[in-house]
Amino acid sequence: MTEEQTTWFDTAFAGAPLMAILRGMGVERSVRLSETAWDLGIDSVEVPLQTAEDERALRAVVDLAAARGKSVGAGTIITPAQVALAADAGAAYLVSPGLDPVVVRAAQDAGIPILPGVATPSEVQLAVSLGLTWLKAFPATWLGSGWFKHIRGPFPQVRFVATGGLDASNVEEFLDAGVRVAAVGSALEDASQLERLGAVLRSRTDSVR
Repeated sequence: MTEEQTTWFDTAFAGAPLMAILRGMGVERSVRLSETAWDLGIDSVEVPLQTAEDERALRAVVDLAAARGKSVGAGTIITPAQVALAADAGAAYLVSPGLDPVVVRAAQDAGIPILPGVATPSEVQLAVSLGLTWLKAFPATWLGSGWFKHIRGPFPQVRFVATGGLDASNVEEFLDAGVRVAAVGSALEDASQLERLGAVLRSRTDSVR
């Protein structure tokens, strides 16, 4: 990843330590939950791109985001063809479940920041060799918060977004372990969790800036 792309993620995730993932929620639900996320103070929303309905949802959320000055990412990018599709739909960044150098290169060639998934030291090392600084740790709850404390030793320059199984009950555990951003999904539809997530944002936003 170029220095410019690294700076892009630094800026995109500077405002809040949380992001939203809207997987398979359809157009109307994705639009509604993206607004919920933005109103709460979560700047970045990811729409996984796996079906034609997902593409329609991504385009709808991108259109809505443009009016609010927000960034929208396309997730579950596992092929170069999806890189092109996401770019055409207006995605500002890409997210992958795993680390595929071919997909990373396609994103870099297209000039779109990509956040690939890693779960082992070898994958982190490979990602670093590809010029990446920001990585997605997945599945986070399977890895456990302790994984991040250990991985920071050999890779202090890497910044992690934790995804997979996170909600209001455990995001702070991962943030305390050194995760820069924690991703939530269905928690956005739970009123009690929204209140707790809002409290997390209020208490941590200043320290992230």
